[in-house]
Amino acid sequence: MQVVRTIPDLRLRLQDEASIALVPTMGNLHAGHVSLVELARVRGGCVVATIFVNRLQFAAGGDFDRYPRTLDRDLGMLEGAGTDVVFAPDENEMYPEPQEIFVTPPKVAEMLEGEYRPGHFQGVTTVVAKLFNAVRPHIAVFGKKDYQQLQVIQAMERQLAFGVRIIAGETMREADGLAMSSRNNYLSPADRAEAVRLNRNLRRVKEAIEKGANDHGALEKEAMADLTKAGWKPDYIAVRVRQGLGVPSAGQRDLVVLGAAALGKTRLIDNLEIG
Repeated sequence: MQVVRTIPDLRLRLQDEASIALVPTMGNLHAGHVSLVELARVRGGCVVATIFVNRLQFAAGGDFDRYPRTLDRDLGMLEGAGTDVVFAPDENEMYPEPQEIFVTPPKVAEMLEGEYRPGHFQGVTTVVAKLFNAVRPHIAVFGKKDYQQLQVIQAMERQLAFGVRIIAGETMREADGLAMSSRNNYLSPADRAEAVRLNRNLRRVKEAIEKGANDHGALEKEAMADLTKAGWKPDYIAVRVRQGLGVPSAGQRDLVVLGAAALGKTRLIDNLEIG
């Protein structure tokens, strides 16, 4: 496995590769990231993982500065997963001058996470576009755990014609159902035990709809109330159409339930596809 720090060195390393699979990360890796690398690995070709904590997608006063940087550990995990190249630039490499050109995200970015994290998806689309330009991959793997982000990236790729096939990796979970996330490291032992409540509420909504319940609003409110009663600060529990995340009409299928809520100082997100 080779670690490169600059875009020119990266392009030189990849110039003769016939097929390149990209796995973008912000580091502080866990088994969910490893599963994305393994998914890229089975597609064949050269697997490139990136490690870059992208300031543009963090809100002012957010957790950019405290986001864990665990490069040595991450490199060991990536090598064990069969990564060929790791691109680990610093901020000066990715943003050598103040960023004035941004990629405007599509309409799917305006709801849910976009409502509660203004500017977040613009930061995501801008850095992913830069990574696509730097790596020039044939495929790129993103996890379904960030369900809305996946749709934002898919729309960006379609509309800007990068020629990159977007592959979706399933969410990896702890034994109790908690979605794996780098931010789980922020949880105290007590909060970690409580954190599974978000997934349990999403599962109750999912199972109710699969059994025929059609009052989505009532199910959403019930889940929000349960979280609030337990001391959470929920932003949303929302049943949406998988493609485009619109509000479903009566009888519509291929749904997903998404949730975001803060437990203490840690904001967690999760989702479950329905049906």
